Amino acid sequence: MALSRLLLLCMVASELWDAETKPVDFVCNRAARRAMNIVAEMQKALKNDCNGSMTFSTPVQLPCAELHVASWEIKSHQEKRGDIRASLRLLIEGVKVVRALSQAGCGAMLLQRLEHNINNYLLILTHLQLSQGPVESPVLSCVPGSTQSLSTVLLNYNRLLSGKLERFMINLEDRCTPQ
Repeated sequence: MALSRLLLLCMVASELWDAETKPVDFVCNRAARRAMNIVAEMQKALKNDCNGSMTFSTPVQLPCAELHVASWEIKSHQEKRGDIRASLRLLIEGVKVVRALSQAGCGAMLLQRLEHNINNYLLILTHLQLSQGPVESPVLSCVPGSTQSLSTVLLNYNRLLSGKLERFMINLEDRCTPQ
């Protein structure tokens, strides 16, 4: 079991290295994006290793994951990136707070993995070269909700990644060179 987790970690780390060093490769490689989304793995670990649930002593604000396709499509690339980055920053700040308050153990490990994963996405988005346009001002596209449940945090995080972030990457795929 430990060996398979180590192999999986090595596989994901190799994908992350390419994605972090060349954000355009992240845009052009759907497999790298899928490999980087560790939410399903974390949900499984929460269920199997952490007795199925984890509640926080303080609420975590949820990212703006809801996607209104018509309003999303009229935003500039800079606005889309700003929206996603603002949501990721909001989430990572909440995760840092609850991680600092949590005791060592399964939940703390999951929170640390989640924090690192969110930070990887932030790095990629920050270093992604977009065409000239107005400087983005990260603005949330919703009034954030909050929760004290790690399961709910993971669900909303996954909705952000598979919704807004994935649609944004698909919008940028015209920059990719045919293989």
